[in-house]
Amino acid sequence: MTTRRNPDKTREDLLQAGFEEIHHSGFRAADVPKILAAAGVTKGALYHHFGSKKGLGFAVIDEVVREMVLDEWIRPLSQKNPIDALISTLTEGLENSDELAACGCPLNNLAQELSSVDDEFRQRISSIYKLWRQGLAKHLARGQREGTVRPEIDPEDTAAFLVASCEGSMGLAKGSQDGNLLETCVRGIVQYLETLRPGATLASVAELSRSAAAQA
Repeated sequence: MTTRRNPDKTREDLLQAGFEEIHHSGFRAADVPKILAAAGVTKGALYHHFGSKKGLGFAVIDEVVREMVLDEWIRPLSQKNPIDALISTLTEGLENSDELAACGCPLNNLAQELSSVDDEFRQRISSIYKLWRQGLAKHLARGQREGTVRPEIDPEDTAAFLVASCEGSMGLAKGSQDGNLLETCVRGIVQYLETLRPGATLASVAELSRSAAAQA
């Protein structure tokens, strides 16, 4: 009896296996036979669905990494106080601080590895960063209209700073292989987010930080 594969599942299996291998090894060092073994498919399936290893890399960015950014950083902000939602995202992410320190952010890893050497990859990576910044800026502006975010901040500038802070924190932790360092950075970002609330003062933020530290 011949077993028929589901083409959609085959493609999804290759995408997930490709993402895991690229995340842990980088794109250029990613081992195609290892990806095929993890997905349980042949090399023909890879070329059928993606055309090449590079085509698989493009799809990993366009589909897997893009959805990760939307799911972790943008969609949770919908219909919620954006500052509260961002703080929740950051603090919940610390449950995987050791893993993040070991492997880094998938998007940041690809940016560091490929943006200066391959313009096709650079454009795709840049589009994800733009999506992230624009999503944050949109919800910060909504927070201003709803009175949960300081009216005097510039949403686009603030969004760019937050993305840079998050990516820099993960890069620093990866470079040191230190999950505790990531936790320190996140506390600093959370403290900055608290200053974005209407009426927040440095004194009130400092008091919140002391309370959080005492409860930790």
